[in-house]
Formats: sequence, structure tokens, C-alpha cells
Amino acid sequence: MNDTEKVLLEGGPDDLPERIVPPPAPGPDVKIKLRGGYEHFRPTSRADNTPQGRLPVYEWWERTEIAE
Repeated sequence: MNDTEKVLLEGGPDDLPERIVPPPAPGPDVKIKLRGGYEHFRPTSRADNTPQGRLPVYEWWERTEIAE
């Protein structure tokens, strides 16, 4: 389980509804459902200062489509 309360998402689509989200559980990646697919974000070794404090940065790395 991740002890961090939030993570910061970097990259990916401009229309993501949130850039500060809860950490992934279980697993290392954050997966956001958007427009018939999922945007995937991986952890980096970086952190950034935000209005909610210093948060780990996750960067976008791929999109997958949801099978219908």
C-alpha cells in the first residue's frame, strides 16, 4: 500500500478532469478512464510542489482502448 495521499499527473491529454489524484492501489501505475479508454501514468523519481504540498510525479506513458 502506498503511504502517499495524492500524486501529480504530468503529460497526457489536456482534458484530464484532475491532475492531482489518489495514488494507485494495488500496483505501481495510475489508470484514468477517459473517452472510451484508459490513460496510463507511471511513477517517476521526481516530486513537485503543488497547492496540496510536495507530491510524487507520475508521467503519462500510454493510452489503451476499452473493448466494446
